[in-house]
Amino acid sequence: MRTLKLGTTGPAVSALGLGCMGMSNDLYGPADRAESIATIHAAMEAGVTLLDTGDFYGMGHNEMLIAEALQGKDRDKAVISVKFGALRGPDGAFLGYDSRPKAVKSFLTYSLRRLQVDHIDVYRPSRLDPDVPIEDTIGALVELRDAGYIRHIGLSEVGADTIRRAAAVAPISDLQIEYSLLSRGIEDAILPTTRELGIGITAYGVLSRGLISGHWDKDAVRGARDFRTISPRFQGENLDRNLALVEALRAVAEAKGVSTAQVAIAWVASRGDDIIPLVGARRRDRLSEALGALDVVLTAEDLAAIEAAVPKGAAAGTRYAPAMMAHLDSEK
Repeated sequence: MRTLKLGTTGPAVSALGLGCMGMSNDLYGPADRAESIATIHAAMEAGVTLLDTGDFYGMGHNEMLIAEALQGKDRDKAVISVKFGALRGPDGAFLGYDSRPKAVKSFLTYSLRRLQVDHIDVYRPSRLDPDVPIEDTIGALVELRDAGYIRHIGLSEVGADTIRRAAAVAPISDLQIEYSLLSRGIEDAILPTTRELGIGITAYGVLSRGLISGHWDKDAVRGARDFRTISPRFQGENLDRNLALVEALRAVAEAKGVSTAQVAIAWVASRGDDIIPLVGARRRDRLSEALGALDVVLTAEDLAAIEAAVPKGAAAGTRYAPAMMAHLDSEK
């Protein structure tokens, strides 16, 4: 497994990370606990070190699942990245964000207990709290870092101005943000800013939540509690237009002798050594396919064919529903 450094100040991590959100029966429908744990084990055996989660995934379930998977494993072989700050009700509804310094410290305390670790490798606010200056939040994270409870400070889904303000307070290892063939907004201002400041990118949604995986099956989520049932890109004519893009991408993949998902992941990885794709595999077969993307070398001709199949800005529909888009500092 090739390793890369998260920015100029962050830890060395595997060139592919495992996003664990889908392993909680919360946002992507039912998940199998035993298969999820087996997938984490298979990832680590393949050399994957970066495990990404959030304290609000399954309201703590995801962290406890990771803790179970890490039992008996070498803690130093896992780089655990945790997002915090999202508030949720007992019915699962999102209630906003809280990044006040005292809340940050409370969130961390519970995460350490659920994960059964003495430190978290990368800790980051999940979104910008509009009621709390980012400087205050980062200041609290500096205190936690200096006390040894976290190793590195990250950001998630924030724009260029917020990135600069945060970096003025403390070194930022990486920005976690959606980046894929269908979501290329970071290329305009955010990516140039992170590169100027030496901040890495951990890219989630590299398969657009399965839409460009080549495996999308609308019947699989029908009637299920699945985030994609309300996502604009999976609705009506938007879905038809986006699936047409997938078929064009599939043709490129087949000509190269690889899968559609592998081409999509390889494209994100090809954007630079400062970008680590996170794959949300929750089954070992999907993990194996994703790992195969690391062996895909895209030539200039391949990249041109991919660009022709899925041009920048071709996606139909926004990446989140309007209410969720309103919370994204990265989209302002």
